[in-house]
Amino acid sequence: MIPIKPIGMPGQAKSQPADKPSAAAQAALAYLQPGALSLSALPPLSLYIHFPWCVKKCPYCDFNSHEAKGDGGFPEEEYLAALRADLEAALPLIWGRKIYTIFIGGGTPSLMSAAGLDRLMSDVRSLLPLDGAAEITMEANPGTFEAEKFKSYRQSGINRLSIGIQSFNARHLQALGRIHDDGEARRAVEIAHSTFDNFNLDLMYALPSQTLEEARQDVATAIGFAPPHLSLYHLTLEPNTYFAKYPPVVPDDDASAEMQDMISAQTGAAGYGHYEVSAYAQPGRQARHNLNYWQFGDYLGIGAGAHSKLSFPHRVIRQMRYKQPKAYLEHSRLGNVVQEEVEIGRDDLGFEFMLNALRLNNGFEVNQFSERTGLALNVIEKSLNQAEAKGLLYRDHKIIRPTELGRRFLNDLQQMFLLD
Repeated sequence: MIPIKPIGMPGQAKSQPADKPSAAAQAALAYLQPGALSLSALPPLSLYIHFPWCVKKCPYCDFNSHEAKGDGGFPEEEYLAALRADLEAALPLIWGRKIYTIFIGGGTPSLMSAAGLDRLMSDVRSLLPLDGAAEITMEANPGTFEAEKFKSYRQSGINRLSIGIQSFNARHLQALGRIHDDGEARRAVEIAHSTFDNFNLDLMYALPSQTLEEARQDVATAIGFAPPHLSLYHLTLEPNTYFAKYPPVVPDDDASAEMQDMISAQTGAAGYGHYEVSAYAQPGRQARHNLNYWQFGDYLGIGAGAHSKLSFPHRVIRQMRYKQPKAYLEHSRLGNVVQEEVEIGRDDLGFEFMLNALRLNNGFEVNQFSERTGLALNVIEKSLNQAEAKGLLYRDHKIIRPTELGRRFLNDLQQMFLLD
């Protein structure tokens, strides 16, 4: 079992007596007490860092992002200081554990200055033990690409980009409210190619008034740049977005299904493996950070609205930071940015594991269920049998995975593991 050292760690106030642990250290001690679970080992740990500002809120976006307004745009220095304080306060919960992947998401993290990103990465390296081959990804939008700044990002330790292209079609970019045009989209990929050897392109399909041929052109253009990784998302009209209030005309279900079949054929012909619902990768180029989510690994989330899932020998907890940037910064000054913290109950753990793991086309190894949940597989035996009987699931003594039918009706398959 990986030990967690509760006191005397970096980030603890020096004026604090040695026999009086910090609040976070006291929490860590409490989490180490006997509980309802028995984990044989702790899963891999990732770090997520949220940057909540963007140039313009897109009409389809339901992420925790806020337009940077006014002359100052956003308080970079204050936010970076809050991130460091957030990470320092969380150290007792992850003490002794190595970080295998980092993802800086948003919002638009590429709005950060080169010096700001360098400061952030320096803080992370000074506080956390990073694996020597850690995957460190940053999201970037084409409207913010500057060749020299991205060279600086690379020098600061970023070794993978995730670029929010969405489309190479000028009309569709305008309909999506993106701040870049088709030329800037292509230029962004060229800059990424010249600076990074590992990057992802985000594309969307089933866009307002999009035809099958237009979707095919987008995918072909993306493949033409030979990105190591592609993420291809179906546009959904999420609640509390502009598109939900004023829905555009989008392709119907049949047209969307044709686009999905086309995507599968084109990516497969180009050598990309379809390993997760929306993820396609060249051999050996799967997104390791996202794989850790889908395999029910652990992650510490810092920054406004960031979520964490952390395992201890006898329990698994979730946390959420204050969502609004202003509230997050205010609570950082008060010394506690965690708004919600809950322990995941035994009845929910099986569903949460399956909700993630069934997104993977190759499924998961049977013993991984008990390793990550601390539960015996027989707690979901009834649901497994029902899913197998309906042809939605394949399993043997080594593997459990969705069938082709199960992938097509994934929501129905996942719901079967939600206990009454």
